[in-house]
Amino acid sequence: MIDLRSDTVTRPSPAMLAAMTRAETGDDVWGDDPTVLRLQARLAEEAGKEAGLFFPSGTQSNLAALMAHCGRGDEYIVGQLAHTYKYEGGGAAVLGSIQPQPLDNAEDGSIPLERIAAAIKPLDDHFARTRLLALENTIGGKVLPAAYVAEATQLARARGLATHLDGARVFNAAVASSQSLKALTEGFDSVSICFSKGLGAPVGSVLVGSRALIDSAHRWRKVLGGGMRQAGVLAAACLYALDHNVARLADDHANAARLAAGLVQIDQVKVSSQATNMVFAQFPQADCAPLEAWLKERGILTQMLYASRFVTHLDVSAADIDTFVAAVKSYFAR
Repeated sequence: MIDLRSDTVTRPSPAMLAAMTRAETGDDVWGDDPTVLRLQARLAEEAGKEAGLFFPSGTQSNLAALMAHCGRGDEYIVGQLAHTYKYEGGGAAVLGSIQPQPLDNAEDGSIPLERIAAAIKPLDDHFARTRLLALENTIGGKVLPAAYVAEATQLARARGLATHLDGARVFNAAVASSQSLKALTEGFDSVSICFSKGLGAPVGSVLVGSRALIDSAHRWRKVLGGGMRQAGVLAAACLYALDHNVARLADDHANAARLAAGLVQIDQVKVSSQATNMVFAQFPQADCAPLEAWLKERGILTQMLYASRFVTHLDVSAADIDTFVAAVKSYFAR
């Protein structure tokens, strides 16, 4: 199947699986799994942070970071479209007793600085205490402008806030902008980095930050059920991804541009945006369900909505993109 629903659908390659079977393991809850320790140290160094902590998922990594930064009744500022607010089950509020202060995202995915400044609460018993600014990079496939990130994190710091980056696709941002991971994460106190999307690992995220922050997150990981035992078999997949699957993200970006260029040629389709490995397009509402079924019959998996997202990844080739575009054309030409 050609699966364009998400880059989370990638499957580990034979070489990645072989690396997993060779992994040296220990008990990560005791802190003595050598492969996990190697992954944590390597990613912390590449991000310019003091320490790292391996999690089973980006959702849990983000939540543990929020809980390490904020106490019960505290507040974090976040975009309306951010995963930590919209797509992670309300975990900050439900499990962390942390109040989100969601703000509208601008077209480029940023949160306007004046909105951030206006949302910071004064120190008054009537208000939740604003403790944290959380950003996301990429967001909707778009790379946050570097100048904006610098200004936003400086504003937060000047107002006494910590900063967290949901970097689920931060390596996509790094490849697209030709910047290092360290450059992209420099202004943040914590960063969650996911390996189970474009990097192709089956599981895993790493939270990086100061040693004190990671020590606090370690406790919350235990509370949230994220302590794993011989986790080195999973960390080995992430290490393989770092070695082999970062630079090739440029291929996914090129394939997304190819997909957008193909859909633009179809009169019934309106491409609204393309950035990194994501294409957003609008289809006639009445055609969404039958088109999704049409594509599935031809070996193509999508989630067809009026406003649809298509995501390229390492299991999708340029030829697959051409097959998909041809199938959409044939549907509307039938």
